[in-house]
This record gives sequence, C-alpha cells and structure tokens, in this order.
Amino acid sequence: MPEDDVLLEMKHIVKTFPGVKALDNVNLRVKRREIHALVGENGAGKSTLVKVLSGVYPHGMYEGDIIFEGAACAFADIKQSEKAGIVIIHQELALSPYLSIAENIFLGDERAKYNIINWDKTREDALIYMRKLGLEENPNVQVNKLGVGKQQLVEIAKALAKDAKILILDEPTSALNEKDSEHLLQILRELRDQHNISSVLISHKLNEVAAVADTITILRDGKTIETLEVERDAGGLASISEDRIIKGMVGREITDRFPKRNNPIGEVVFEVKDWTVYNPDNPERKKLDKVNITVRAGEVVGLAGLVGAGRTELATSIFGKYYGENISGKTLINGREVNLNSIPKAIEQGLAYMTEDRKEFGLVLIGNVKENTTLAKLKKIARGNIIDEHEEILATEDYRKKLNTKTPSILQLAGNLSGGNQQKVVLAKWLFSDPKILILDEPTRGIDVGAKHEIYMIINNLAAQGIACVLISSEMPEIIGMSDRIYVLSEGRITAELEGATATQEEIMRHILSN
Repeated sequence: MPEDDVLLEMKHIVKTFPGVKALDNVNLRVKRREIHALVGENGAGKSTLVKVLSGVYPHGMYEGDIIFEGAACAFADIKQSEKAGIVIIHQELALSPYLSIAENIFLGDERAKYNIINWDKTREDALIYMRKLGLEENPNVQVNKLGVGKQQLVEIAKALAKDAKILILDEPTSALNEKDSEHLLQILRELRDQHNISSVLISHKLNEVAAVADTITILRDGKTIETLEVERDAGGLASISEDRIIKGMVGREITDRFPKRNNPIGEVVFEVKDWTVYNPDNPERKKLDKVNITVRAGEVVGLAGLVGAGRTELATSIFGKYYGENISGKTLINGREVNLNSIPKAIEQGLAYMTEDRKEFGLVLIGNVKENTTLAKLKKIARGNIIDEHEEILATEDYRKKLNTKTPSILQLAGNLSGGNQQKVVLAKWLFSDPKILILDEPTRGIDVGAKHEIYMIINNLAAQGIACVLISSEMPEIIGMSDRIYVLSEGRITAELEGATATQEEIMRHILSN
C-alpha cells in the first residue's frame, strides 16, 4: 500500500493494567477514504485501543507508535487528538438534552467574539453540517425532542464541525431501529465518497460490518489476528461472509448460530388475556390493545415487531404493572388468575423480567457479582432479617459455574465486567428467583457473537428445565432461529401467530406492516 494512502497507523501497541496485558502488539492501519471495521469479542481490546488512540490513555501510558497523516503523535488528552482530526463517537451519546441542535454541535467551540455568542452564525453554520447528513430539523430544536437516530446524526455533525478526518464509531447502531441503522451506514458511505472522511466502525452487528466495510481488522485476546480486505460484486455483495468474520473472532467456526432444541413442550403455563394498556404520558392513547398470548412449559415464544410496537411495554406492564395506566385484562399461571400488581408479587408468582437495559435497570453497577446475583430474592439466603453470607457465596459460585461467567472473583464489581458477562449476571439474578416464566428483553443486545451463542445455549437449557421463555428481539434472524412460536406485534396489537420453524423475515415484516 502506498504510504500516501495511509491515514492512520497504530504500530506495536501494548497496554498493560495490573496483572493484565489488555493489548499485546496490536497493529491497525486505516486508509484514506475507507470504512474500516474493528471487530472482536467483548474483552478483545477494542475499547482499550480506541482509548489509546484518543488520548484517554495518554502517551507514556502505553508502548508503541501512533502515526497520523505521516506524523508521529503523542496525544496527552482527547482535545489533542480531536485537534488533529480524530473524533470518537461513543455508544452513550454525549449530548446536552436541553440544549438545541446548534448549541450541541458547537458546544465548547462556540461561534463567539469577545465572549458574546453570535447566534445567527451558530444557526447558519449548524445548517451546513446538518445538510451534509440529511438532518432537516430546525437547528433551534432541543436535542431531547429528537429520536435516537437523529441524535446520532447530531453527534456526527459535532464531529464534522471539529474538522474530523477520521471518525471512530463505537457500536453506533446498538440503540437504533433497522431503518435508522441503514440510514447511518449510508451516511458513512457518503462521508467517505463525497467528503473523503474515513471511519473506524466498532460493531457486534456483523451483517452491518459485511454490508459497509472496506477493510476488517479482527482482535482476539488483545492481539491483532488478521486484517481482511473486502471486495464487492456489482450488486455490492461482500467477498467476506459473517461466518468468516466469526471464525476469526472466536478462533473456531460456529456452525450453528442458533443451536437447536429438542426438549418436549408441555402444557400452557402462562396466559395473557385481552391485555389493554394506556400510555402514562397520554392517558387517552392505547399503547396495547387486547393482546392475547400463551406460553407453554419448555417453550420459547418470540415477540417480533418494530421499535415502538409495544413489546417492552407489554413485558413491563405485565411484570408488576411497572408501565402503563388503566391496565385491564387477565394474567394466568397454570390456569389460575394471578395478582401481578407489583414487582415483588410478580416475582413471588414465578415471573421474571430480564430488562433490555442491563446497565440502568438490570444491575447495580457499583455492587459486586455476589450482591447482584441474590438481589431479586434475598429471603432465600436470609435467616430472619440477616443474610447468610456463606449461603450467598455458595449460590453465586454455583451460578457463575453454570453460566460460565468470566470474572476474576464474585467480589468483582458488575460495572467492570464485559457486556456478555454482565448479561450473565442479570440472568443469574433472575434464575436465583426460581422463575416459572422468564421474559428476556433484547438479551443479546451489545454483546459479541461468541457471548450470544452462550446466551442461546443458556436459553435452551432453561427451556429444557421446563421454564416458559418469552424472547423479545429486534434481530429477526434471532427471533426466527430461537423461537418455537412467534407473535407479531404492530402498533400495540397482535397481528399474527407464526410457527418458528417455518417463519421467514419477509412474512414477519408483512404482518408488521399489515396493521
């Protein structure tokens, strides 16, 4: 490769924490005008590498060289890397919700003279960057009035306003629906083709990587495994398959992405009848309208639908009526109507809900693995009002082994674990509560393909034990691959009930759009 074509080179990067070598001789080379995907399992070193590049870990705290536009760099902080033209967009968006789009774009770099902001110029300049991204909102609109997809574009506009030459995007589509994800990937192509801006895309969504990447670098266990050049045919189909990427990531082929289940399916355990829920923010508007579902022992029932269809609202309104107003309908367990009017009552009846947002609602991040595991049913390990710590340790170690949770100790803080291992701790918490029915809301969101496969195996094992499972997922291949039956939810109504073995993405989408 001619040196003129190289925009960024990271050579022989080594980063060590006490007792752990997080990066071991990692090399990354990004060309001008390319989309470069950086992939690997959780804990492979992707985030650490980005922190080295951005100056979060300043020069002197790592070994190796960073060469940008032909010059050696020794960044002391993020400001220096951004000034050079390296801008990172993190998974958690760094926007001020009550400021306008224009104010956010130039936050810290205000259009001002003599400390007085020129608001006309602020809005005019904001429009320049917004138009590049197809963001047609009024620049005076508060950011919290925008959807997540448009907020992501505001972040990119901020980066362009800093004269970014290379964008580093960390899981940029993790919270986006399919339409917004496709739009964002198209924006990356346009920035490459029309504005000569390169991107480094960190993503667990390998279908997106295959769709958009020009080059793919795979990390595993803190090492660079390989870099793959992607060629495309006339129709844009990539020469590198998802299975080929997976093999590099996990060191082996995963021949069956969605492992088969052979356990018998029993009688109906859980029924929801004529479930109607009104929006608490707009009590005259129905969020769910006469929803009926059944789940059998040992069965995995999928809930498919677009973001906003009411899937999470269905789960949270059932689970202790945490969500909703004017809720009506019946819930039955083993044919008997049950009172699920509070979360403790729902847990007592054998219902468990694994939230889609493990960091905010699933875990106490400043608590350790042991404390999080037993949190949902402390009375199991209590004598009177005193926790039996010996019993707590034994129970936590048991679930750590059963779920193969990778942690140095059960006293490790939950916030320090990888995404996949955090998800296993959330699962352990709910399994400790002895559920008959387990609702799993986006259980593989934000985790890598190897950890996904482990979660799928755990779900299969739970079904084999007779637990009735409800799976909510925005990934249609996951819904189809893991479900025995699938309910399609559209605008708060069930529009179809399909057999998982014969369902197709096209059929599901047709029922989603039929309402």
